[in-house]
Amino acid sequence: MVKIAPSILSADFVNLERDIRAVSCADYLHVDVMDGAFVPNITIGIPVVKSIRKCTDMFLDVHLMVEKPARYVEAFAKAGADLLSVHLEADHPARIAEALDIMGDCGVKKAVALRPITKAEAVLPYIEQLDLVLVMTVEPRFGGPAFMEGQLETVRQVRAIIERYNPACELEVDGGVAPDTAPLVVEAGANVLVAGSAVYGAADIPGAIAALRGALR
Repeated sequence: MVKIAPSILSADFVNLERDIRAVSCADYLHVDVMDGAFVPNITIGIPVVKSIRKCTDMFLDVHLMVEKPARYVEAFAKAGADLLSVHLEADHPARIAEALDIMGDCGVKKAVALRPITKAEAVLPYIEQLDLVLVMTVEPRFGGPAFMEGQLETVRQVRAIIERYNPACELEVDGGVAPDTAPLVVEAGANVLVAGSAVYGAADIPGAIAALRGALR
């Protein structure tokens, strides 16, 4: 089953609780954490994730776009994240492995994320312990950039690696997902779709989620 994960990066932060409740029919809630260093944008941090946890029982898919993420894994886990993804480009391999070990100690699901500059085989040292791999189909900056169709090949390659080494691992795509691009990423092998502006930019938010699901039939 394909899962839909609305990204609150495109929500109205003045009415964040309202907008979280509006996507309760989705499968995951995607939370983009940006530090202004690993990526140019600055979004939210640990206190906001803790507040989100208080207002929803949705599965919190927390995407750490931060430098040296091992420093923050425990705090985000304690704040209520169910899954944490760390970027392979954000630190050297030993420290990424440390971040994943901390996730295991904290009892949260483990994920790594790849920017468009990163090849699929970069996941190989970690794949057997992962619960999810996140492939970016945009360069992470601000919400709403155009879908990079060339990343479909990376999605296919990551799917092949997952099928060989860890078939239970999920494959998530983030960036430019909408009713016209969703079938492409699912055909390439993704089973979790992050959608920001395609959901929160719609007048009917539950209807936009239904439209994404409908596009996959």
